[in-house]
Parts: sequence; structure tokens; C-alpha cells
Amino acid sequence: MNFSFFKKKSVNTLHTVAFYNLENLFDTIDDLDTLDDDFTPNGSRKWTPRRYKNKLAKLAKTIGEIGLEAVGLPPVLVGVAEVENESVVQDLLATEPLNKYNYHYVHYDSPDERGIDNALLYNKDNFEVISSEAIPLMVYSLAGQRDTTRDILYVHGNLNGEEVHIFVNHWPSRRNGEVETDYKRIAAAKTINEYMGQIEEGVENPNYIVMGDFNDGPSSTSIKTLMSRNRLHNPMETLKSPNRGSANYRKSWSLFDQIIVSHNFLNYEKGTHSFCEANIFDENFLTEFKGKYKGNPRRTYVGTRYMGGFSDHFPVYVQFKYNS
Repeated sequence: MNFSFFKKKSVNTLHTVAFYNLENLFDTIDDLDTLDDDFTPNGSRKWTPRRYKNKLAKLAKTIGEIGLEAVGLPPVLVGVAEVENESVVQDLLATEPLNKYNYHYVHYDSPDERGIDNALLYNKDNFEVISSEAIPLMVYSLAGQRDTTRDILYVHGNLNGEEVHIFVNHWPSRRNGEVETDYKRIAAAKTINEYMGQIEEGVENPNYIVMGDFNDGPSSTSIKTLMSRNRLHNPMETLKSPNRGSANYRKSWSLFDQIIVSHNFLNYEKGTHSFCEANIFDENFLTEFKGKYKGNPRRTYVGTRYMGGFSDHFPVYVQFKYNS
């Protein structure tokens, strides 16, 4: 199910922006400061250099094909979650076909106990970074201890000459229960809203792209909190259905992966970008081919059993038309 507000007159004016949870993109080296022991050659996952390179090849192939048919090029921006460090981002961009393009990245180490971070990949032919920072997400347990979760990655830049403010997210999980952890994701939404308020003190009608694995769907309280300032439009809202989503858990589809944009992108004005389409990149090659999980994302592991797949999430993307 797609949105189409504008006819695509020329592929050269279209640009894709994507988000992809890479599901445990760890290197094979044991980092003594994080809980990455499972993803080492002697760990429970038997994470060898060969398996690591295989995953890099699969992820690079996937990113390289998002929007390729319509645009002729891979995404100009890709937010990613669950990267262990800067090194794995570099290895990903050095893998075919991504190494054919002028990609660079923004990455910061986060305090997450497993060592997984967010990053933004960008094509330097289309995007220029003005500034960036890791925004700490300060959430606490009921006992008052800080939950050292992923930071929110903020990047301010020029997309084909138009200023945009990008937030890449991987909000706290539901591991201890949806209701029990809801307050953490609401806190993440409020953190972004507060930061947007600061931006708007100096910028009139800024362009926002808020993307990530929110661990909540479009109708959840946290996402509604994020939308409460009436600055944003969620084009992913109509994509969720009982038969489709970005991830599947216990035979139930979810759309935790979303890209949310500011209302500015719904307008047409020369020298700006206009929103065209939102979709889930759930191509057949990314899915399980048979068995009880047929149609689900083809994972790298199920438990400790190596499956040799891609990720437990499908990428999501939006496409913009540049109004020249």
C-alpha cells in the first residue's frame, strides 16, 4: 500500500530515505566494555569472520536495492540501528555494491550495555552534514537506576541544498512488557519534542525527518506523544495491516520501524523536497521461503541457531521529489 501525492516525471528528481534495523551487526572482536561475548568466534553464536562477511554482503545488497527500481540509485540517507561500533559501519560501506557510491556516515558510541548504536549513512553527492550530536535518553528503572539505552542520533544537514534536521532512533524495547516499559518510549518522544522546541527558537518551520525502530506502532501512546506538537506527519500510519509489517513476532506483524516527516514535505515549492511515497521494503529475497515462518524476515539467527539471513526487520523507506 503506497502513498502517491505526485506523479514521478523524472527519476532524476526522486530521492529515497530509508531506515533499517540491522539486527546485531557485531564484529568478531570481544569488547571488554560491552556484553558482546555471544558474537565472537568462541561465543554462543559462533560468530566467525566468514559469518560476519556474509551478513555484511547481505545487508549491503539490501540497502543498495532500496528504491533502486524507481530512482536508479540507492538511498541518499539511511538510518541504521544495532551497529556495534564505527568499524562495522566502515566495513558495511566498503562492501559491494555500497562501495560504488560516495557514502559516508555519522556515528557515536552509545551507553547501551550491549554496545549497539545508531548511525546515519549518507551519500555525499546529495547530503552535507552541518552538525551532529548524540542526544542522551535519560530513562530510569522504578528503583531509580538509569537504563543505559541507545542515544538518539541527531544530524543537521543540507539535502540537495535544503536544510533538514534528522533524528535516528532505537527506542527502549518491550522486553519486560509493553505496559511496564511504555514510560521509557514516551520519555524518548518527549526528548525529541523538547529538542525540536530548541531548534524552533532559531529556525522558522524547520524540516524534520524522524526515523527509527521505535518499538511501538503508529497508534501507540509514545508515537502520539511525538506527534502531539502538530509539526509531523506519519506516512507509515496506513501501511500496517494484519498481513504486513516490518517485523513479525509470534505470528503477529508490527510496524515499529517508521519514518515520520514534517508537514513542510507535503507542500510544493521550488528548491524543496515533496513527499511522494512511503513503503516497507519486503522483497521476496529478504523473506523466509518455506516452513512455519514463510514470509517473515529471514534472520541471521533464531536463538543460537545460525540461519544465514539478513535481519529480523524489513527496511522501511520514503521517497521525495526534488522540485527544481
